[in-house]
Amino acid sequence: MSAPAPTSDVVGPDPSPGGPVPLIAPRDGTPAPVATAQALAEVVTRFAAGSGPVAIDAERASGYRYSQRAYLVQLRRAGSGTALIDPLPFDDLASLDAAVADTEWVLHAASQDLPCLADLGLRPRRLFDTELAARLAGFERVGLAALTEALLGFSLEKHHSAADWSTRPLPESWLTYAALDVELLVDLRDVLAGELERQGKQRWAAEEFAALVAWGSQPPKVRPEPWRRTSGIHRVRGTRAQARVRALWYARDEIAARRDSAPGRVLPDSAIVAAAELDPRDERALLALPGFNGRSVRRLARIWLDALHAARELPDDALPVSPVVDGPPPPHRWAERDPVAAARLARCREVVIRTAAANVLPPENLITPDSIRRLAWTPPDEISEESVAATLRGFGARAWQVALLVAELTIALRDP
Repeated sequence: MSAPAPTSDVVGPDPSPGGPVPLIAPRDGTPAPVATAQALAEVVTRFAAGSGPVAIDAERASGYRYSQRAYLVQLRRAGSGTALIDPLPFDDLASLDAAVADTEWVLHAASQDLPCLADLGLRPRRLFDTELAARLAGFERVGLAALTEALLGFSLEKHHSAADWSTRPLPESWLTYAALDVELLVDLRDVLAGELERQGKQRWAAEEFAALVAWGSQPPKVRPEPWRRTSGIHRVRGTRAQARVRALWYARDEIAARRDSAPGRVLPDSAIVAAAELDPRDERALLALPGFNGRSVRRLARIWLDALHAARELPDDALPVSPVVDGPPPPHRWAERDPVAAARLARCREVVIRTAAANVLPPENLITPDSIRRLAWTPPDEISEESVAATLRGFGARAWQVALLVAELTIALRDP
């Protein structure tokens, strides 16, 4: 399976001779946020009566709040207009989900919003992801503002993207920004769908979108030992010091959850690492460390010292143990541990890079790097196109990805 050779030319409206037109206000004005049962019922009726795809976006308070819940949901549909919904007063938005269940949902970077939408009972049955579509079509810049400017000739301001959306009341300028995020999303979808069709990639996109829908319908996975993702933990040597990271991480997490505050605002990762390395035993030594000089951090000094003391008192058999690695070692160690596998990986990577370039899409969208590493480290016992295809499918590769890669990967896996 292969697509017609794509080109760098993009089908879409010609840009304005004077440059992109700033989009500063929704065409129908900025609606007031929906925050009552009656107002929500009216929106449900309106969107059920609309036509065509529905554009959906959500705003979170990442970096400010502990939870990743949505603090604003934006929708737009032909015949329905735009709605901004404040989800805080409602148990869920299941009634809205039912109203638009049968239509295609258009999102940008859907994987970012699907979990928080699912928490509200909003789960697409069909979707179109404009960011993913742009990647498959070979665009280098796939942000919403960049695509809207390149394909539709309008410029979007993104200066509120990192705002604290848990703020109440939300400023009018923020609401306008939020409404504009869905203003042209369906128009963008239509241009990108045309480009995918022109390149012969519409089936690829359909498989990717279906995989996103399936992923979004699953409960989120609980990450084991989340403290190991502390930034800078690679500098912490020894299991006793790692126990200090673990103790401080969980102490911080408990406070952050109770306050509904982002953990990094309670205590920076850099402070956890510094304390784990130096193991201060009194308040003076603790507060002398980087990251412990803020007033709110100082007020919690006793909690941090107690966590460090608890880690100090742990018996050896309660210290962290190296996690069981599910998969191959880091690639930089392959040449030493298994030179034959390292050579296989190099050949397989070359296949991916060459095939991605020929089809004008990022290598990571052609196949996940982890899938190639696993395939190269532990290839099938009997290498054939059938066994390689089955292995790739077992890693979650879609049919279009397998079809593009299986023949050359089979050759690459065999000894040269």
